Amino acid sequence: MTAPFTTHVSPAAGPATVSPATPGPAGTVQAGEGPASGLPTPPDDGARPGRLSRPARFGVLGMLVAAAAFWLINLSANGWSNSFYTAAIQAGSQSWSAFLWGSSDAAGSITVDKPPASLWLPELAVRVFGLSSWSVLVPEVLLGVASVWLVFAAVRRSFGTGAGFLAGAALVLTPVATLMFRFDNPDALLVALMAAATYCVLRAVEDGRTRWMLLAGAAIGLGFLTKQMQAFLVLPGLGLAYLWAAPVSVGRRVRDALLAVGALVVTAGWWVLLTVIVPAGSRPYIGGSQNNSFLELTFGYNGFGRLTGDETGSVGGGGAGIGGGMWGATGIGRLFGSEFGGQIAWLAPAAAILLVTGLVLTARAPRTDLRRASYVAWGGWLVVTWAVFSEMSGIFHAYYTVALAPALAALVGAGSAQLWRRRDSWWAVGLLAATTLATAVWAYVLLDRSSTFLPWLRVAVLLGGFVAAVALLAGRLIGSRDAAGSAVLRGAATLAVVVGLAAPAAYSVQTLTQPHTGSLPTAGPTVQSAGFGPGGMGGGPGGGRGGQGGPPGGFGGQQGQQGQGQQGTQGQQPPGQGGQQGGSSQGQGQTQQGGQAQGQLPGGDGFGGGMGGLLDGTSVSSELTTILQTDADTYDWAAATTGSQNAASYQLASGASVMPIGGFNGSDPSPTLEQFKQDVAEGRIHYYIGSGSGGFGGSMGGSDAASEIASWVEDTFQSQTVDGVTIYDLSSGATSSAS
Repeated sequence: MTAPFTTHVSPAAGPATVSPATPGPAGTVQAGEGPASGLPTPPDDGARPGRLSRPARFGVLGMLVAAAAFWLINLSANGWSNSFYTAAIQAGSQSWSAFLWGSSDAAGSITVDKPPASLWLPELAVRVFGLSSWSVLVPEVLLGVASVWLVFAAVRRSFGTGAGFLAGAALVLTPVATLMFRFDNPDALLVALMAAATYCVLRAVEDGRTRWMLLAGAAIGLGFLTKQMQAFLVLPGLGLAYLWAAPVSVGRRVRDALLAVGALVVTAGWWVLLTVIVPAGSRPYIGGSQNNSFLELTFGYNGFGRLTGDETGSVGGGGAGIGGGMWGATGIGRLFGSEFGGQIAWLAPAAAILLVTGLVLTARAPRTDLRRASYVAWGGWLVVTWAVFSEMSGIFHAYYTVALAPALAALVGAGSAQLWRRRDSWWAVGLLAATTLATAVWAYVLLDRSSTFLPWLRVAVLLGGFVAAVALLAGRLIGSRDAAGSAVLRGAATLAVVVGLAAPAAYSVQTLTQPHTGSLPTAGPTVQSAGFGPGGMGGGPGGGRGGQGGPPGGFGGQQGQQGQGQQGTQGQQPPGQGGQQGGSSQGQGQTQQGGQAQGQLPGGDGFGGGMGGLLDGTSVSSELTTILQTDADTYDWAAATTGSQNAASYQLASGASVMPIGGFNGSDPSPTLEQFKQDVAEGRIHYYIGSGSGGFGGSMGGSDAASEIASWVEDTFQSQTVDGVTIYDLSSGATSSAS
């Protein structure tokens, strides 16, 4: 991919003269430029730090407004998005205690299985504007816009305004970014904070000021309070960039790096300390843990367990399955496979080529070279995160890959700009042509996996890439200083950008047109799978989500054979929409990447028995809603039910607190049977709602408390059926069971 940046030679000026080397960013001389290279010195073209021109400022504003407008299209179609988090947002808007802890319910029974930072912005929005899909999701859009600005600003300061615009556009049009900057999972805030940390570190490399390192540490600390140790994946690249390139002494570099670590510890540690010093009875249970411990959650279920697959109480993980366990085959090719490639990997070959090229070009630059530091920072982010995602044996979802989007976009913008500045050289133009062609060929491969989606597009992209590559070489042959050659080069560069972004843009537009709800959202259209679905039946690269099925109410709320299911349940949309029942439990061949039911469990057979709500919520009728709302103010919990997604559906429908027994998977010991009995005896819970399941519990190494509570309620209280849902009035004091 290339971009048409302003040239420094007028077409009519004739041969250029060699001038002394020009200082680059941070006063350094750029490698490969000046007299020693035999090339004319490229112009500043905005690469050095400085104020943007007025037209450029308007351009940036236009890009950010366009990004916001793009992501706001059809936003309400996502409804409650992930009702697991939306219910917690609702709770935090009603109770400051729930706000502080990230509780799933306003009464504070259990937290979500993450720290609370990602909930705070939408909770504040809901307090101001009331609960709606827009008040929940617009903050996520704004975080996406902030991420675009941070990537643009960081790249511009090192490589020029044009490079910044290309990087920003690449981020906006990445399909998984379009998905997650319109979704209320923690990933939007995480990406924005990692981008902010990278921007701050590069500013510190530029001017050596300590404050930038303190801000970077604080950003990572908030990232930890967003999604725990995933925020640390950018640290190797950022640390190496600063310790190597900052324009201060070694001692000062080490000191400032330690100060940044201190800022990280303070920013993240205050909340962690609260979970330790506040008595367990005075705060919610820590969801996702088996011992009510945030440290256990950090290092276990959400930490090293994701790498090893040893995740007690989870819906899956590693194991003896073929190719790496329930969550697909591991290995370096994982993210190029059917399940993940269309989400994030469109520009991965180009980014890899341009990263290596950039490091080679800056190899002889002075230690403080900002461009090389930028390659190290963004490249470290990309390589470390890619490697970890590729080797994770535990829970791994396609949308996690949004964490790669800023690094890929930045490297494409930076490397394209640096090569374009050297377009007087055959090797640079040849490399640009090769990168353009490689991007087009790879786009053809990815589009071919969605054979029914705009079938003409993959041919157009391939032909366009070939034409752009040939035109780049032709322009250099004519002469970059000749008027005709310059025009050909610019036209070819423009076509290369269009070709490189057309396919991911099409996937992003398709993502906008489809509703996405539940726990397992994916971007883009149906993708051809090479296997039976992720996991033990030969998933992994080439093995996408092949239409999981199962009985109605079981895992897999989509048609199994074709993977064409609509949204899986009511309860995910504010007004409520019905969903498809499962079909074949193997679902060979097709993966629904956009608009699919979100309730499937990777690995083949649906678990049946009405457990779908553990992953995607459930339908709530108006009659049941009315029952839950009756006298709700006189109870701490209007109801209790197994699993956070089930509870979220009832809570969002009724507006009253619903206790999620066992947390997200129904496998946490919260509450225990004795605690539940005490709450019932004290008149704190009105109804128990049968879920048809006691959660995963002991089958995944977690607690059986949810099953024990279900059995006790069934044996102790009289049941009634409301629109197909079994409920028990815990205030009745009945001691018999009836249907």
